[in-house]
Amino acid sequence: MGGITTFVREMLDWPARLLFPPVCAGCRRHVQQPGGLCGECWPKLRFIERPWCAVMGTPFNHDMGEGFLSAEAIADPPPFERARAAVVYAGVAREMVQGLKYHDRTDLAPWMAGWMRRAGAELIADAEVIVPVPLHWRRFFRRQFNQSAELARALARQTGLPFEPSVLRRVKPTRQQVGLERREREENVRAAFRVPPEAEIQIAGRRVLVVDDVFTTGATLRSAARALKKGGAGAVDVLTFARVLPGGFRADESVTI
Repeated sequence: MGGITTFVREMLDWPARLLFPPVCAGCRRHVQQPGGLCGECWPKLRFIERPWCAVMGTPFNHDMGEGFLSAEAIADPPPFERARAAVVYAGVAREMVQGLKYHDRTDLAPWMAGWMRRAGAELIADAEVIVPVPLHWRRFFRRQFNQSAELARALARQTGLPFEPSVLRRVKPTRQQVGLERREREENVRAAFRVPPEAEIQIAGRRVLVVDDVFTTGATLRSAARALKKGGAGAVDVLTFARVLPGGFRADESVTI
């Protein structure tokens, strides 16, 4: 029965594949499955692997021991408990983020979420609800969709966790973060988010997993975590598709906003 169902599904998908053949998420070459990478792009994707900082998720060159913290986590403890990311924001990963964000490549979201699920397995195991980083309504109106919500929705479907996109609101129309230095980014998103009173019951005392596309300096995610904690969340973890590693940020790159 399963074989017949698969055959019927493939036959129904055939016209769409003929008209819109799947292309590589990195270079646009034709591939077998939508959202996949070709043989040339796959090796260029750099996954973030252990050992990493127990709090920030920043990878270490050498195993420093269980629970070892990075200098950033010690000097400037974040309002969230843990942060994890699937890949380094460079090359093919950057193309995927920008494809989803600026070129309506929503077909990439399930693939990206799958890699996020692998990287954030320990966070997902503890999470009780998934909340995406929201756009301000004006920017959402112009763009028509929120890339972070697409990733969070796909992750929720894959994990079975509740998806609550209305729990967190961006109440401040912030500037784009592109080109801003760290302190400017922090000031830009200060008090940018709020949990509306009617949504507090959905996160009261619960462990919230915040989802975004890219972790750059962490300013946006810190602000979001503070708002969720103020709104009653018991704990907040952060999971992103990509991470800009220290020393790897260029101010002219199109990164998360």
